Amino acid sequence: MLPAPLTMQVRRGAIAELGSLLTDSRVATSGRVAVAVGAGQGDKIATMIASTLGEAELFRVPDGSVDAAVSLGADLRKGAFEAVVGIGGGRTIDATKYAASLAGIPMVAVATNLSHDGICSPTASLTHEGGKGSFGVPMPLAIMVDLDFVHDAPPSLVRAGIGDVVSNLSAIEDWQLAAAERGEPIDGLACAVSRTAAEAVIGRADSIESDAFLTVLAESLILSGMSMVIAGSSRPASGGDHEILHAVDQLYPGTSNHGELAGIGAAFCFFLRDDTQRLAQVVGCLRRHELPVTPGDVGLTEEQFTEAVVLAPATRPGRYTILEHLRLSDTEVRERVGAYVRAVGR
Repeated sequence: MLPAPLTMQVRRGAIAELGSLLTDSRVATSGRVAVAVGAGQGDKIATMIASTLGEAELFRVPDGSVDAAVSLGADLRKGAFEAVVGIGGGRTIDATKYAASLAGIPMVAVATNLSHDGICSPTASLTHEGGKGSFGVPMPLAIMVDLDFVHDAPPSLVRAGIGDVVSNLSAIEDWQLAAAERGEPIDGLACAVSRTAAEAVIGRADSIESDAFLTVLAESLILSGMSMVIAGSSRPASGGDHEILHAVDQLYPGTSNHGELAGIGAAFCFFLRDDTQRLAQVVGCLRRHELPVTPGDVGLTEEQFTEAVVLAPATRPGRYTILEHLRLSDTEVRERVGAYVRAVGR
């Protein structure tokens, strides 16, 4: 028995159905609903659909921080809302997911870009005074992706979702490695869903200008999130690749976005595995979609990236990946980083 969203729509004009969704008694019986919008297209969408939302109260989410999420959660509790709609990009949706969990109410996700698999995941990635952390939350009750708004989003954020979903392939390899070396239980269905999501994207020749591609990317990111729900953890979508990106975030905050760093991390982990076939496939996909491949592509020196790889295992204590398996010394990591850059750099 698998949990799944009540409804999932990925198409142009999907936002027009939001009003009718919110009158569904499975979402809200009295219709007392809050709407949380981000700094991007959220306000524009809220204005467009104001007539369909009735007396829904509007809240603005200033950023993707724990403080913003906790503040919103307090407002939701005080207002005795039955549900909250999060409209915006990844930061807004993550903050709203966490706020909804604090208030004990369901959340409907309306995504305006496709930067990572947080659309449907049971985690919220939020910043705090110590850096950035992942917090367990219920997955959204319903999901909408209106391609009209995705087309208007910054292309770099939309492309970033490609890096995040393709990194699933590395995460699955790490999970299988942990199963073989440590006897860690592995969920075959979660792996199948996660792998299918990545494979659906990695070989496509079209890109974000195409509705067909955006539909597949959105569905793949949603499936990636659902694979984590099935597994009960982030295992099927987060391995050594994500350990590296979290280390970069800690050491050099603001370097790049989640999806771009996940793509670089995945490529580097396949290099460490000496999997030349999959490395070529991942690098080819990243290049085809104008995503970064080397540390220099995101403004990091080889030494800085080396520091991140060395720190990476400490970002997820207890998680066994190719990084923990190889147990490379600082000098060996530096050598591998240099070799990677020479191998994939243009």
